[in-house]
Amino acid sequence: MSTIYEHEPLHLYKNYEKAWSDFPNTKIYVDQVLSAFPEFGLETTYQESLKFIQKRAFQLASLGIKATEKVMVYKSSAVDTYWLACAISYLGAIPVMTSAHLPATIIDTFFKRLEDAWLIYDDETAEKVMLLQEKNKAKALSIQEIQEQIETITPFISLDTNEISYMTHTSGTTGIPKLIAHSANSMGWRTAFQKSIFSKMEEKELLAFHISPVHSRFNIGMSYLMSLGFSYLAIKDPSIQNIEHLLQRYQPIGIETHPNNFVQWATLAKNRPELFEYTRYYHSTFDAINKETMATFLKTNHKKNGIYLQIYGQSECGPAIVRKHTLESLPGINIRNMGIGFEHFTKARIATNDGTLLPTNTPGNIQLYSKGRALTYFKEDNRFQENVYDEWWDTGDYGLINDKGELLLHDRQVDLVETLESTLAIEDYLLDHLPFLEEVVIIRDNHGYPQPIVAIADGELFQNELWFNAIENLPHLNEPIMMEYEKIPRTATMKVQRRELEQLLFH
Repeated sequence: MSTIYEHEPLHLYKNYEKAWSDFPNTKIYVDQVLSAFPEFGLETTYQESLKFIQKRAFQLASLGIKATEKVMVYKSSAVDTYWLACAISYLGAIPVMTSAHLPATIIDTFFKRLEDAWLIYDDETAEKVMLLQEKNKAKALSIQEIQEQIETITPFISLDTNEISYMTHTSGTTGIPKLIAHSANSMGWRTAFQKSIFSKMEEKELLAFHISPVHSRFNIGMSYLMSLGFSYLAIKDPSIQNIEHLLQRYQPIGIETHPNNFVQWATLAKNRPELFEYTRYYHSTFDAINKETMATFLKTNHKKNGIYLQIYGQSECGPAIVRKHTLESLPGINIRNMGIGFEHFTKARIATNDGTLLPTNTPGNIQLYSKGRALTYFKEDNRFQENVYDEWWDTGDYGLINDKGELLLHDRQVDLVETLESTLAIEDYLLDHLPFLEEVVIIRDNHGYPQPIVAIADGELFQNELWFNAIENLPHLNEPIMMEYEKIPRTATMKVQRRELEQLLFH
């Protein structure tokens, strides 16, 4: 029985506190002792963990952090990043979720935009912090320093529900990342969307996930699963060896990760399908995953009733367009079909560059309506408003809406290749038909022609005959360039940085 949830403002700490009140003994598991909360060990509960989050808030208060101040969380990629954000929000301060991948030069730029912010770091980012400008380095607090502080008992402070209360950043695939500002109200719409989707799950058992904690998806995901009382396993190390170990110990009913992680874990699902036999639900975004990979996981379920849920959205809008896959539906589906909007929360349209609505089956710019749209790009509102068309947001993606009202994604607008309708569709096709490939990315060469970059799966060799058979009826593609999977530049959420790849190879 599914439920459509009403909007409630999302305050990170208050949401955690309510989950503790409703489900105090619900379990939390991690695969490593984490730097910001070593007290948690490898297992805790909602009730126990809240005590330590409040303790960190009191220690941050001792260091002088006050309401409305911005605090960059710039540390190793793990769930304790979110727990720190909850502690920061207790004080009425504003967490700014900052990827450990970013260099010191960009962190200095963020300091300039944020105007006298704080920064929290750990051993993984310590060397980069030492490279910051001196005035910025002076506002940096190490995890160890925070944990050594006495606790200054201070009351909970709640910001106005329309004020900026949380920030994430864009991936930076085309330059310096933009800081995306969210309010309790905008995040509340996204949480209501997610809770409504996941209320359809028949079981309330263990969920496992490996997601970038600085992505806007993370705080929404954590907030909805805790508010519904799910126990969870937060995975820091996505290596196949670790996933194998964890699945031998735990039997999650659901797994969420970035599509590229599923691609890498598919080998394990093929070789050890019994590890996934009790996992019924899989969840990811649409980037870089093909039908064969999804089917590999769905086939492992012992009842053969698995569901793979894909959600298309953007950090600025949150989750928007939903598509559910099963073993029965996958063979006949166009994998570029994103599905439709959800209830009254979201919808999509296709428009021209000036915002003129285009008819059905006509390619153009994908624009989203979302009740959970972010407020602005902090200190760059002009750049934000360039994408605003009244209640619609231009995603920068290109596609069409078919006769059934379903959204089909072709490409990013900046990635369009003149001779191809959709590079993404060709990448999907090649990955589906050539099992020796681990990754294929089509970018533009110096002349604008489509250039495939391919990574070969472990233990496999490139097979020329199979490659040429597969591309025989496709538009012209250049001879593929081989590249190791690990050397393909990616964002914190494992998206390929196509512009950087073009620069690396052709400029």
